[in-house]
Amino acid sequence: MINTSRFRQTILLAVITLNLISTWLHYIDNALFLSQYPVPAWFTSVGVISTVIVMTPVGLLEYWFYTKGMFWLAYFLLVLYSITSISSPVHYLFSMVAPMSLKMHSLIWLDGFMGLLLIGFLLWSSFVLKEWRSIQSVN
Repeated sequence: MINTSRFRQTILLAVITLNLISTWLHYIDNALFLSQYPVPAWFTSVGVISTVIVMTPVGLLEYWFYTKGMFWLAYFLLVLYSITSISSPVHYLFSMVAPMSLKMHSLIWLDGFMGLLLIGFLLWSSFVLKEWRSIQSVN
């Protein structure tokens, strides 16, 4: 018989891992080629890298809270962390200095999609499964 809580934890870990990979790829590319991305004037390469460095532990901490059955904390951090990804398509709201490459477009949309997967997991866990109703710790 499948341990359903372990199965859900494995799904979440896979989604977070894919999200971390896509976010790091996009943010590093963004920092390296900042002048080619449409961004606000106040964006800096250091700021972009600092953001991903600060947000990565948030994503990992969210997983830890989830595995401990602290669902509300996990959900809060999941929403907070997913902002690093779902905000990537915001690049398109700023005027482009030069045409972006296929790589840049791909990284933006991959990151945005991974953020939506995280939000999808949150909705599934909170509204469909209603895991937050669990009063016991999941080990």
